[in-house]
Amino acid sequence: MDKILVANRGEIALRIMRSAKEMGIKTVAVFSEADRNALHVRYADEAICIGPAPSNQSYLVGSKIIDACKLTGAQAIHPGYGFLSENPAFAQQVKDAGLTLIGPTPEAMEVMGNKLSAKAAALKYNIPMVPGTEEAITDIEEAKQRAIEVGFPILIKAAAGGGGKGMRIVEKADDFEEQMHLAVSEATSAFGDGAVFIERYVTSPRHIEIQVLGDTHGNIVHLFERECSVQRRHQKVVEEAPSSVLTPEIREKMGKCAVDVARSVSYVGAGTVEFILDENLDFFFLEMNTRLQVEHPVTEMITGLDLVKEQIKIAKGEALSFKQEDLKISGHAMELRVYAEDPLNNFLPDIGKLQTYQTPKGYGVRVDDGFEQGMEIPIYYDPMIAKLITFGKDRTEAIERMVRAIDEYDITGIQTTLGFGKFVIQHPAFVSGKFDTHFVNKYFTTDSLKNEKEEEAMIAALTAVLLLQKQQNNTQASATETTKKSNWMQNRRTY
Repeated sequence: MDKILVANRGEIALRIMRSAKEMGIKTVAVFSEADRNALHVRYADEAICIGPAPSNQSYLVGSKIIDACKLTGAQAIHPGYGFLSENPAFAQQVKDAGLTLIGPTPEAMEVMGNKLSAKAAALKYNIPMVPGTEEAITDIEEAKQRAIEVGFPILIKAAAGGGGKGMRIVEKADDFEEQMHLAVSEATSAFGDGAVFIERYVTSPRHIEIQVLGDTHGNIVHLFERECSVQRRHQKVVEEAPSSVLTPEIREKMGKCAVDVARSVSYVGAGTVEFILDENLDFFFLEMNTRLQVEHPVTEMITGLDLVKEQIKIAKGEALSFKQEDLKISGHAMELRVYAEDPLNNFLPDIGKLQTYQTPKGYGVRVDDGFEQGMEIPIYYDPMIAKLITFGKDRTEAIERMVRAIDEYDITGIQTTLGFGKFVIQHPAFVSGKFDTHFVNKYFTTDSLKNEKEEEAMIAALTAVLLLQKQQNNTQASATETTKKSNWMQNRRTY
């Protein structure tokens, strides 16, 4: 394997290419017409345009990506995350074309891509499950009775869902039928699959996920956990590793369960097993993501492993070079997703030109991005600009370093989530570690950010006034000194 095509764009495409380059592997970029001048296109050894800006005419067209492989002689495809990364049909296309997908098998993707079949696979190993139904609901009255047995509130979830789509919280039996119809309709519209199931609604959940790696020789290990509880609209915005609440005993149990979930589908490559943790620190299986996660850098920081390099080695048929007992947690890492969104306007995308773009630097700071000053944020794709990652000897230092890095990050021309991120990591609930997935709803208001911005503006104005006064004083002092010198020169005697 000496040439890889990266079937993605932006920061993740660049991140993959950099690791490949260190391994002496050439890279091929694919790009849409909107990304012709993107950094990943310039960085790659070769680049192929695969269509117009809309992703359904470019990045989501598997045949175009496979054709690009054949044209350039790339032997393998790294899908990154998003787009086709969890598409079993595309994985099968790659396999049928005689190419290597740097990822799991189509079969593993198929099973884990549906929440019901994923639960069925996990149950083979007695993985803890949230009480509910284990099959798709076909009879609403029967499902209603099951909901009453489980106890309200309950959660209706789309079997093929993600990102909160096709998900409904039902507080009482009288609302069940209406919410069922709404969930089915939304699931059908979003995923083309109206299958839904029910679970007991965990009222104060924390979102904990375990990174796993599996090779083609039957070895599977876990790389500890990531805490991803700070979310808005079911999308993660702040992640950290390790979690501030897991004990070594719970960590070991969750890790073993994650390995067993991966083993249930003979998993190969990098994957993430997600769990819900309740207020009693009991955990329940949620789902498995069969790809590299956006938040993988925090795991890299605490383990010292390059997950992309490990993915490539596994795809080449190499066995894992380490065992579970070799892995240790070192320090603490945090990641803030920096989006081109306006937190004061319900986090709506704010597309435009990066008039100023200066990233923070220094020890323990990492920025994974795909932009530079003067570039436009395209409207066609996810509005994430960068991932800002900090590392410290402990959680306190990682937080302090994140505050410093946010302050040093200079972006103008668009609104971003940097200020929101600073609000989160400085909030007493976050600092104490006592928070759950409702953090944003509980604590964040636009007023809290407005007040902070007004305070910053006042400080900036006062600083400007003080600087101006200092400059004026310096000018007056200089003039006085010049006058004194001039008078002395005029009145001096010479001999």
